[in-house]
This record gives sequence, C-alpha cells and structure tokens, in this order.
Amino acid sequence: MTQTIDTTIYAAVSEAIQAEAKRILTAGEVTAVVGYAAARRKGSAQPIVITSAVDAQKLIFTPACVNNLAVYLTKAKKEIPKSGRIGIVVKGCDLKALVGLMGESQLKREQLYLIGVPCAGVLASTIQPDTGLTSDSIAPKCLECDAHLPQGCDFVPTQTPVSPELEKKYAAEIARLEALTPQERWAYWKEQFSKCIKCYACRQVCPFCFCEQCLCDRNKPQMVDTTPRPAGNTAWHIVRAMHLAGRCAGCAECERVCPMDIPLNLLNRKMAKELKELYDYEAGFQVNDKGPLNSYTEKDDQSFIK
Repeated sequence: MTQTIDTTIYAAVSEAIQAEAKRILTAGEVTAVVGYAAARRKGSAQPIVITSAVDAQKLIFTPACVNNLAVYLTKAKKEIPKSGRIGIVVKGCDLKALVGLMGESQLKREQLYLIGVPCAGVLASTIQPDTGLTSDSIAPKCLECDAHLPQGCDFVPTQTPVSPELEKKYAAEIARLEALTPQERWAYWKEQFSKCIKCYACRQVCPFCFCEQCLCDRNKPQMVDTTPRPAGNTAWHIVRAMHLAGRCAGCAECERVCPMDIPLNLLNRKMAKELKELYDYEAGFQVNDKGPLNSYTEKDDQSFIK
C-alpha cells in the first residue's frame, strides 16, 4: 500500500532559507550561498550559487532537491568565490559529507555558514520531479536516514520533518546478499560491474573524490585498466569502495548519476556496515581526524594475523 509522506513543511523551509540567505548576504557575513533553485522542467530543482541578497528569493527546498551540494566546495567550481565565508544549504547526509571533509582538512568550519534543512526525504532518481513524495517515489537512501534534522548548523528552520517508518530496502538487500555463498555474491557483483562503461560519473559527483589527479587515471605506472573491461571494472569499483569505507556519508549521489544503474550505494552501505561492526565507527556529525582504516588502536581486531 502506497503511503504519502508529508512535505507540507517544505514551503515554510524554503521561506526560512530565503530569509536567512538574504540576511547573511546583506550583512556581509558570507560572500556567496550555495543552494537549490527551480529548474526549467516542471517541479525540478538544480544547484545555484548566489552572491547577491536580491537573488535569495530564488532559493527553494522541495523533494526534487536531490543534489549533495558539498561537492561544490571540493571541485574547482568557478562560481564559488575564492575568499570569504561561504553559506551552504545542507540536508543531513550532505552535512555528514562536509564533516568528513573537515576531518580530512579539506574544509574549515569557520569558513562555512551552514544552513540546515529539516528533510523528510527526496525523490528517487527514476521518478518525475513533479511527483509527490510517497513510499514508492522516495529515494531508497531516505528510508534509512538517521539525519532528517541536521545538527550543529549555524541556522536550521524551526519546522520538524515527519519521517514514517518504511521498509529499509538497502538493509533488506544486504541481508539477502549476505545469505548467499561467497561464489554467488561474487557472481552478483561481477554481473553488476560488467555494466560499467567507465564514465566516472560516480567519481565526479562524490565530495570525497577530491584528488587533483585520481590514482586510477595514472598510466605510469597504470594502477587500474581505464577501459571498460571486466578486470578493470572490478578493480575500479573495489578500489573506490575501499577508498570510501568509513568516509561515505550515504548521500547516494554515485548511484543516482550512474547511467548503468549499478547499485553503488548498496556496496557503500555494506562497507559502512562492516566498519560499524568491526570498529564501531560510522560517518556522522562529529569531526574526526582519522578514520578506522588509517589509524590503529590496541582494541582493533587482530584475528586475521596468522
């Protein structure tokens, strides 16, 4: 049975975001605000960077605001001023990405003005943007979100999102895969990776892929085959999954932009589950200098040492 999800607060949230953006731009507290604006297609939204208080009225928040805007602070975006404090609109999953980047010394908290968004969920990538938010149209990542109300922001609208309990699709699929034999799981992922065309959209949209030159692009020596062939595809996705282990914020942007519908966030969530079980570590709102895979404690499991 399809269940409608209440998004009536989104209009009030949009107004609050507009008012706060206008205030901080007028006061000179920030030089720009990164947020969402209406796009050409009915009901759709797109990222926008505003530098004038007059443009604050363009800012919105709707179920179509799917992008993780944190990527705009790590990629070379000419629209972002090179100096001054930057305001940014963040959902809970976006905020986790920013916190992770702060822990990796890619961003400094004092350089940001965080406008948190009370979020009951956004639309899945396959859904028309003017569709209402329901248990059928909501993005799977939102079904397992524990951050509907961002913490530690400079400003958060007073509205409280209502998030109904729905089936956690990723958790169910992970459980299904874990019940298979190793050979069956390997066959599943080989089939998924075989679809990869090496477009690297997943890399380009990920806030944590901020290296100026990716290891996988190097050819002297070549670490990963750059052609879309089985061995190179598998190597690329395993390298990427390990690279994100303990860092992934669960925004699922990689899965959303994948043109071949590879369940990349499923792999990321499986890695997050392993890190939680092995090291009691997960991405959150607390800035950590080091993650579990680049640090050592005496409590670490050493049973693998023979």
